[in-house]
Amino acid sequence: MQQTEKPRKPRLVGINHIALEVGDIDAALTFYGRLFDFDLRGREPGMAFIDLGDQFIALMEPRTQPPDRHRHFGLVVDDREAARRALSAAGIEPLPGGFFDFLDPWGNRVQIVQYSGIQFTKAPHVLRGMGLSRLDKSAEALEELERKGMAAE
Repeated sequence: MQQTEKPRKPRLVGINHIALEVGDIDAALTFYGRLFDFDLRGREPGMAFIDLGDQFIALMEPRTQPPDRHRHFGLVVDDREAARRALSAAGIEPLPGGFFDFLDPWGNRVQIVQYSGIQFTKAPHVLRGMGLSRLDKSAEALEELERKGMAAE
């Protein structure tokens, strides 16, 4: 009897972009621009693209879903405390709990994470292209990467 090989499944390697529904593109760009330093990758009618180096956020209107009380996405920042100060200056209260989450005006739940404390790693040439010459990792993040065989050489 002939054995048949299982078809090879593709390997997940990252996230290219996330799409957020907002009520108004200009208002969303203003809102996120008060909180974060970013470049606009492009615009189309009803859409705008916030550049994250080799990834992006697609803002799309209109908002058709109810607010996201549990579903969320995490934005990686170079300075979590600066993000906390920016939210405070904008009058935005972080959500209660053990994480640094907030809701945007359209109910999208956003979690802020510090680059140095997580496994996610931008390649040095991508960081340079973003104007970030170097971002270090914490010892804990480096240990996690080492256990997975992903530590920098």
